[in-house]
Amino acid sequence: MPKMGESIMEATVLTWLKNIGDQVETDEFLLEVATDKIDTEVPSSHAGVLKEILVQEGDVAEIGKPICILETGTSSTADKITEQPEAIAAKLEEEISTLTAMNLNPVADTTPLEKSVSGRFYSPLVLNISKEEGISAAELDSVPGTGADGRVTKNDILAYLKDRKQPQSIGSILAKMPVAEPKPAKTATPAPTYAGNGTDEIIQMDRMRKMIAERMVASKQIAPHVSSFVETDMTNVVLWRENIKNAFKKEYGENITYTPILIEAVVKAIKDFPMINTSVAGDTIIVKKNINIGLAVALPNGNLIVPVIHNADSYNLIGLTKKVNDLSKRARENKLTAADLEGGTYTISNIGTFGNIMGTPIILQPQVAIMAFGAIQKKPAVIETPQGDLLGIRQKMFISHSYDHRIVDGSLGGQFVKRVSDYLEAFELDRKLV
Repeated sequence: MPKMGESIMEATVLTWLKNIGDQVETDEFLLEVATDKIDTEVPSSHAGVLKEILVQEGDVAEIGKPICILETGTSSTADKITEQPEAIAAKLEEEISTLTAMNLNPVADTTPLEKSVSGRFYSPLVLNISKEEGISAAELDSVPGTGADGRVTKNDILAYLKDRKQPQSIGSILAKMPVAEPKPAKTATPAPTYAGNGTDEIIQMDRMRKMIAERMVASKQIAPHVSSFVETDMTNVVLWRENIKNAFKKEYGENITYTPILIEAVVKAIKDFPMINTSVAGDTIIVKKNINIGLAVALPNGNLIVPVIHNADSYNLIGLTKKVNDLSKRARENKLTAADLEGGTYTISNIGTFGNIMGTPIILQPQVAIMAFGAIQKKPAVIETPQGDLLGIRQKMFISHSYDHRIVDGSLGGQFVKRVSDYLEAFELDRKLV
């Protein structure tokens, strides 16, 4: 199993895309796996014939450990394993008999999250999904299985959850819930319960929404949030984009939005104020040399994901446009990789796309700041000229900057957002694309 990210130590096998005996080419996708961050496909590191699958669907594979055996045409481990199948079978039979005599489950690495009422076996994937969705042991035992010996498969549990999440009245849901045995009181504050009135709808959080909720609460607990705001004159940016957007689309095959222009201004400001591009570790401050900009993207299901533009300062405006469009498209199509989500040092959110004029975003840990850009609106404004002040119509936008007051004071946080504004207001109308 190849490395999938700096914090990922294991992955659950969802589906094998190749069968035993199939020819596999180098970099051809072998299987699909799920991590705590993303679902992705894993390519083969070698070409050959798939001889044996070592980690079955639903089981957990450790990073760096073998998941299958390929025969490459040379003397290989597969040859050694298949030399004495009778001896291997006899040894396995002996081990299973020993475990059976000790009244143990012969599958070693599948400790259930809850004790099954019926003694039924469940794979780690099914148990993990059940835990995430709040399915009790008694309820899990009631799920019909289509696998061998009635085993519940991934598709079985997902189908059950789909039916389970259909809108129902509170009364019908409560009627189906198993009666829990009394448990000793815990020191932690119990989760609040809701007494339904028979008309409200209960929606169970999916895995991503639970993860977002946990991380947002943790961020507010970790970092004392402070926010600063500026109103920016975007008139030059708006006029420039309107003038070049059709030619840009024709020449580069991409739609240019305001987002890459905003990212460019943020990158320039980070170079001026590098203490914004930091993280906190205990009582130390880590100043990041790479400028990796996270881009908050709203998904069709309402959830939020933050892909990262690594080394954003190495791209010109054309490159930023292509990168923003690529990440946004793959995010909405669920085609991001774990690497696309790692290493962010500063995050932006373009809330103006939802018609919002201002917001106070929550910092994405372990970063120390995040910026939100509001909608661009026409407003009357005072225009200073050598001949005197005039009233005119200008394109205005609010910028919101939330920062961690443990290490970012109001002076730094305020100067940084003002510098971003200055770069946007100084945008040249005759700028050439380079």
